Amino acid sequence: MGDVLILILPVLLLAAVLWALSTALKPRNTGMSEAERYQKDLARRSQAHYAAQVQAATAARARIDAATRPSQNEQQQTQQQDHARAALLAQPGSGPPAGHHGYPGAVLPGGQLDPQLAFQLQSMVRSGHKIQAIKLLRQATHSDLLTAKQYVDRL
Repeated sequence: MGDVLILILPVLLLAAVLWALSTALKPRNTGMSEAERYQKDLARRSQAHYAAQVQAATAARARIDAATRPSQNEQQQTQQQDHARAALLAQPGSGPPAGHHGYPGAVLPGGQLDPQLAFQLQSMVRSGHKIQAIKLLRQATHSDLLTAKQYVDRL
């Protein structure tokens, strides 16, 4: 029996040492570290904040567009009214009344303005003479103030 103990005792000691070493060298926490958890949480919150900012900016832009741009129907109606006025003015016999010094042929048959007059209006607007451009357009086409102002504003 003494021979068995001499043989078993070193084997048991070797197994115990190997078990102790494997336990000591094994990582304690196989999960995520605190730093990794913090970084992931920070990235998630940052992404949510960015999405909220984009949504708020989009909503603000939509409100500004709705407040500053007329609806498409209003634009179409205004354009139709402008074309109707221009066509009416382009008809024969609708020239300037006596005493008016309008430009002859300021409105072409298609309801378009004479290119020279349009160029002159553009140059006046660019040089800062917007009111004079509106007056000139009203004299040339006999249009009302609102129509002339809207046209000059689009230049």
